[in-house]
Amino acid sequence: MSGRAVTWSVAVALVVGLAACGSTPARTGATGPSAPSVSVTASAGSATGTPTSPSPVPSPSRSPATHATGDGPASTASTPPAPPAPPATPTPTPTTRRTLPVLPTPSHTSSRSVVHPAPNACTVTAKYRGKDLEVVPTTAKVAVLTFDGGASSTGVTSILSTLATTKTAATFFLTGDFTRDHPTSTARIAAAHPVGNHTDTHPDLTTLSSTAVVDQVRHGAAAIRAGTGRPPGPWFRFPYGARDARTIGLVNDECYVAVRWTVDSLGWKGTSGGMTVAKVRDRVLAAARPGMVVLMHVGANPDDGTTLDAAALPAVIAGLRAKGYSFVTLQQAL
Repeated sequence: MSGRAVTWSVAVALVVGLAACGSTPARTGATGPSAPSVSVTASAGSATGTPTSPSPVPSPSRSPATHATGDGPASTASTPPAPPAPPATPTPTPTTRRTLPVLPTPSHTSSRSVVHPAPNACTVTAKYRGKDLEVVPTTAKVAVLTFDGGASSTGVTSILSTLATTKTAATFFLTGDFTRDHPTSTARIAAAHPVGNHTDTHPDLTTLSSTAVVDQVRHGAAAIRAGTGRPPGPWFRFPYGARDARTIGLVNDECYVAVRWTVDSLGWKGTSGGMTVAKVRDRVLAAARPGMVVLMHVGANPDDGTTLDAAALPAVIAGLRAKGYSFVTLQQAL
C-alpha cells in the first residue's frame, strides 16, 4: 500500500471514530473531559495531525440506534431503559349509598280528631234570645196550633184530615225517634205543614251536660232532614217543657227560637187521666188571646189508647173561629 493510501486510511478512521464517540461519555456515564479534537490535513505527500482546542461534536438529531462504522460490521448503541409504567389507577371503593328513611306523606285528617260541623251562620233575634216563647208577639187575633210527635202516631191521620178539611194552618214538632219509627206519618206531615225540632230521643235536657244537649239538638235535626227531605224550621220545643237559662242559651246558639205554649190541652192524659173531649175543647177556648200557642199531641195515651186531641180538634178550631181567631204557622208568626 502506498504512503498516501495509508495516510487517508488513518484520517478516515480518526474522523469515523470521533463521530462515533461524540456523545458516548454522556450515555455511558463517563465523567472525564472530552478527548482533544485532531485536525487532519491531507496533502499530496504527507498527513500531519495538529492538536486544536476542543470542539464539540454535534449529536445526531435522531435517536441513536445502529451506526455504521466505516466498512466494518454494524454496532448496536446502548438502548435507553423503557420509561416506567404509569401507576395503576386505583379501583374506586364502592361507596355505600345512604338510604334516607321514607317519611309518610302528611295527611290532613290522620292526626286530627273529627269535629262536627258548626251550624250555618244564623242570628236569633235579640227579642227571642234567652226566652221560651209562650205567645207570639202580636196584637192580632191569631192562634198557632202546634202538635208534638214523640212516640205514637195513632192520631196523625185524623189530625191531618181535620186540618186539610178546615183549611187550618198548624206546626208540628217531631223527635228523631218519631221520624225513624213512623216514616210514613213523618212524610205526610212534612208534605203539608212545617216541622220544628223536638230533640232526638225526648230526654229532660236540664239533666244533661251542655255537650249532650247540643248532640240531642243536632241529631234530632239530622233525623228530621233524613225523614222529611229538608232541615227543621228554626223552632225548638223542650221535652216536658223542662228548660233553664243554660239550655235555652244552647238552643239559641244552635239557631233555634225556643217555643213553649200558652195552653196545654192535656189531651195526652187520656180518659184514664180524667180528661174528655169536652174538657180539652173548653180548656183551649178558655185560654184564647192574641198570639196564643196551643199544645196538642198526635199520639194515643199509652194506658187507654185514646186520642183526645185528635177527637177534640174540630171543636177547637170551630170555637176559636167563632171568637174571631184565624190560624197561622210559626213560620208566619215569627
